[in-house]
Amino acid sequence: MKHDITNQEDIELLVNSFYEKVIQDDLIAHFFTEVNWQQHLPVMYDFWTNSLFYTGTYTGNPMKTHKDLHSLKALSAADFDRWLHHFLTTIQEHFEGDKAELAKQRALSMATVMKIKILHPPANNSLI
Repeated sequence: MKHDITNQEDIELLVNSFYEKVIQDDLIAHFFTEVNWQQHLPVMYDFWTNSLFYTGTYTGNPMKTHKDLHSLKALSAADFDRWLHHFLTTIQEHFEGDKAELAKQRALSMATVMKIKILHPPANNSLI
């Protein structure tokens, strides 16, 4: 039986299960071949914990991180769409409830905003 996302263990299950899918995906796995997982996973745990529970544990800048990635390995709309598909599927497989729905909304919003700002930057090339 599924339950809602309620604690750090749930966040870790979500993030770990998601990345298991991503690193096996022929379209987007290449973005993750050089990732230091011991550093990256705790950052993602903090990001999603903060996104769902407002803990203040994440202080990074995901837009800058993805803009920098885009300058090294061009991201496409299909890449964002695949990322979102895997994330939503992972939530659906493991969780249901208000926080699970919030996670889906946050992922959709984040993917949409990043796709627009990175793939279609304003003429002055500033990214917020």
